[in-house]
Amino acid sequence: MTQELFYDNTRTYLISAGDGYLLFDTGWAGTFPKLCKALGEKGVKFSDIRYLLISHFHPDHMGLAGELAQQGIPILVMESQTDYVHSSDHIFARDKRISYVPISDEHIKVLSFAESRDFLRQLGVEGCILPTPGHSEDSISLCLDGGDIFVGDLYPLYELEVHEETAVKKSWENLLSLKPKRVFYGHAKTAVLECAAKEEATKEVAAKAKCSEGEQEIGEKGQNKPNQDEQEYYLLTKKIMQYVDKGMHVDKITKKLRADKTFVNDVCRMYLTHRNVSVQGILDRIEIKGR
Repeated sequence: MTQELFYDNTRTYLISAGDGYLLFDTGWAGTFPKLCKALGEKGVKFSDIRYLLISHFHPDHMGLAGELAQQGIPILVMESQTDYVHSSDHIFARDKRISYVPISDEHIKVLSFAESRDFLRQLGVEGCILPTPGHSEDSISLCLDGGDIFVGDLYPLYELEVHEETAVKKSWENLLSLKPKRVFYGHAKTAVLECAAKEEATKEVAAKAKCSEGEQEIGEKGQNKPNQDEQEYYLLTKKIMQYVDKGMHVDKITKKLRADKTFVNDVCRMYLTHRNVSVQGILDRIEIKGR
């Protein structure tokens, strides 16, 4: 069983693991109280979480790892991730307002991909962990035999056509060979695959993903014409990205556009951590929440 914890801008997941859980990803540093509340609402204690697995060590996915380790939760680090465990430390060090606890190496368990299936089975989880570089070199995905895959920030299937001849395409080919049924993203909504799992050709999968990812429905031309609010958010997001490219600070962008600061901050953060993402890709990755 999978339970989503969406207490900030990153979707994290509790995956049943025997008599406890495997936690996949965390949020940004400074959101620890929100995580505690989200766990409490589901009746989950820290002692119930057997391990933390991180899709990649960008700040919005590993920000709470150090604090969780202090609560007794060991961190699984895959062999391709060892050089990246502390890659976000300098980012948090620049903002003294954020409470950030670096990961202590004593709380880490390094795991090879070859032994991942046996290790997960010991936890009561049937599946494996695969390297899926593309968004970052240290990106990994958790693949359950039941058809659920957890991919972190790997670029979504509906963007695959712009990633020909890249590591992203190769990673998706490896994942799709497992015939997944559901894709759990780090920011976008969960995708339910109907025809995608039956396709072996990545290009065909990308073409059909727009119709098969039932929960995405990203407006195809001639279908689901966006309403006025959606168009306004699209244009606003595009302007924010342009100002970020010019090196403009969040506060200045907010003032110049007279926009909601939280929304501007969300867009800036997502754009800076997903540099090749499209405007629509950013809107898919953030929760508007009525803004």
